[in-house]
Amino acid sequence: MTNVCFHADCSRVIQSGGLSGKVPEALFSFPQLQQVILDYNHFNGTLQLGTSVSKQLNLVSFINNNLSELVTGGYTESLILVGNPLCNQSSNKKYCTRSQQSPVPYSTSVVNCGSNLCPPDQSPSPQSCSCAYPFQGVMYFIAPLVRDVSNRTLFQELEKKLETVLDLTPGSVFLQNVSFNNDFYMQIYVKIFPSSGMYFSRSEIQDIGFDLSNQTFKAPSSFGPYYFIAFTYPFPAVEGRSTMSVGLKIGIAACCALLVIGLLVVTIYALRQRRRAERAIERSKAFGSWTRSGEENSDAPQLKGARWFSYEELRRCTNNFSVSNEIGSGGYGKVYRGMLPGGPIVAIKRAQQGSTQGALEFKTEIELLSRVHHKNLVSLVGFCFDQGEQMLVYEFVPNGTLRESLSGKSGILLDWRRRLRIALGSARGLAYLHELADPPIIHRDVKSSNILLDENLNAKVADFGLSKLISDDEKGHVSTQVKGTMGYLDPEYYLTQQLTDKSDVYSFGVVMLEMITAKQPIVKGKYIVREVKMAIDASDEESYGLKELMDPVIQIATNLIGFRKYTELALRCLEELAADRPTMSDVVKEIEMLLQSNGLSTHSQSASSSTISGSRKDPSEGAFDYSGAYSFSAKPEPK
Repeated sequence: MTNVCFHADCSRVIQSGGLSGKVPEALFSFPQLQQVILDYNHFNGTLQLGTSVSKQLNLVSFINNNLSELVTGGYTESLILVGNPLCNQSSNKKYCTRSQQSPVPYSTSVVNCGSNLCPPDQSPSPQSCSCAYPFQGVMYFIAPLVRDVSNRTLFQELEKKLETVLDLTPGSVFLQNVSFNNDFYMQIYVKIFPSSGMYFSRSEIQDIGFDLSNQTFKAPSSFGPYYFIAFTYPFPAVEGRSTMSVGLKIGIAACCALLVIGLLVVTIYALRQRRRAERAIERSKAFGSWTRSGEENSDAPQLKGARWFSYEELRRCTNNFSVSNEIGSGGYGKVYRGMLPGGPIVAIKRAQQGSTQGALEFKTEIELLSRVHHKNLVSLVGFCFDQGEQMLVYEFVPNGTLRESLSGKSGILLDWRRRLRIALGSARGLAYLHELADPPIIHRDVKSSNILLDENLNAKVADFGLSKLISDDEKGHVSTQVKGTMGYLDPEYYLTQQLTDKSDVYSFGVVMLEMITAKQPIVKGKYIVREVKMAIDASDEESYGLKELMDPVIQIATNLIGFRKYTELALRCLEELAADRPTMSDVVKEIEMLLQSNGLSTHSQSASSSTISGSRKDPSEGAFDYSGAYSFSAKPEPK
């Protein structure tokens, strides 16, 4: 029998699915075992708990199996057997009642508020019973040790810790609808009420959302790790606006209604004509198959510089997608290194089964990517739409990611000058997406692991899997579901769900601080942005107060040119309000001016390398822009 454990200590709770056969008696004897939950499996025969049951075992559940007999041995704690044939025996009825299966979930008490009714968009606060607008969301606990959804003591402990860590008055937290979903995650609906008044301020919502979404708040150990999904908060309307009489409002509304009706009639007619024309075009170009680039076929996507690959070609050049050629993976699928006939090395992004999109959407995506050409963006070589496979073929960038170099994984040491040029190259790539691509593109997942370094350590922005196109009628912002990587997320985007190009600017600001500290955005609950802002010392001319936070590779350098201006630029990118941040083209100009004022070139350059053995030397010394030890050759070949 294979067990699946959802907890850090696999000896405490056993859970699994799709199992059959007889339940082994030894299963219940592990000394640290607390719960056995094997519901909805196919176990049969006799359930024999034995005489050596763990003293800590407090719950055994075999709901909806095929067990026909029961021998409890010395076990006297909770035993749930609803839906088994043995429930037909009168001696086992006490283990087969529905009340065991469905205890009443815990909910914060508001009984003392009586029949106080609030408007639909408000709720009574547990602390005062007055109506207010709570901050709401759902906490998902990934590996809870708590299985009893009615355990009042544990849930009250969670309430108190939320109130303490979030600096709230007692009684400000309301919990309800405690349940387990299909992934065995515990989900709790949470309402957090303001200590006074009916609304939270924007800064209060931002602080609470940050603490919950970036794991600053640590739940009691019985609940384990979690993630939090917040609902949009209904901030009050801006005060001070001029008011109009009811009669004037009615008159304006009537005029607008007539105008809208007229426009609707014209628009509906135009849309119908357009749809008829589009359907006629689609019927005349049935999207049945694609052919090799260059052959005459109306179905083939209109590409600029990208070619079609067959599945067989890509299978051969990756040695049947061998594990030895796998160089990365993500939610979309896996990335493989391959060698095309004639020698070019490519990176092949292969969609996993279940994540492939429709043929028309895939065609649109590759047509877009084939038009995006910039030396600081990873180039699309081609695609495969064959035998049910969807694959994108990119240029191979040999020196890995910026994150790998900063962490020391790649063996490459980046001096301060090289980091400035990497920042400049990355900014140029993003500025191109925002201002010169047609239509403009918001990357939406800017981070150090999505910035690749070529053979000369020039930066190339990669991975457009979450990118968002901006159409003409969406200029300014796009309302969309929040996506991205924790620690890099723009707080204004998180609160309003309105994505702008300034969201990329915020993420880039986090990357700029990574190049100073070499630390990931969130480490042991500490957020790099907050740590840097707290450490800033304007009176420190040399290191701006950040000496202790610096990456040791640049900490030993004697002259970090433009360091203060670079840090100030990063902090402006990290302003809480998007309107206060510079554009990516502004960032490019400031980094160029910083380099030029110190006599450094702003053009992409080839870099020399030297292998370090024994000890590291100061990478800021000498004629080279960086020095490092490569962990692989500049032109690796697939195995």
